[in-house]
Amino acid sequence: MHPISGILHNHVLYAALIGWFMAQALKIPIYYLVEGKWDWHRFHGSGGMPSSHTSMVVSASIMLGALNGFDSALFAAALVFSSVVMYDATGVRRETGRQAEIINQILQDVLINGRPISNVELKELIGHKPIEVAAGAILGILIASVYLLILF
Repeated sequence: MHPISGILHNHVLYAALIGWFMAQALKIPIYYLVEGKWDWHRFHGSGGMPSSHTSMVVSASIMLGALNGFDSALFAAALVFSSVVMYDATGVRRETGRQAEIINQILQDVLINGRPISNVELKELIGHKPIEVAAGAILGILIASVYLLILF
């Protein structure tokens, strides 16, 4: 068993944190280039270019592959985790942000400007019902089980 001080020598964690930090830091000058003004709050905000979540998990994944082998189960798990984070960042989180923009516009138009509400429909199928999640879990178990039966 390793002492907790071993975290000070964890290169995967360092790479992940550096990936997050650099992505967050880059958001400030990129925002300036696009918007023409400095916004120091971009450092601790979510969203924007580049994705710090993606940078963090991909950095960790690459480090795990390099240290444990790109054919290791640990790298595969990290890659799958990274894929889920990236899908979530571009799918669910982006759509939620879009809905927030539309709701803010509706509030602006209706409450402040007195305009009628737009009939633009928002994407309603964002998350999953519990049965859909359970079905996905069962399918994942079946796929892995069959794969292991074929492999061994």
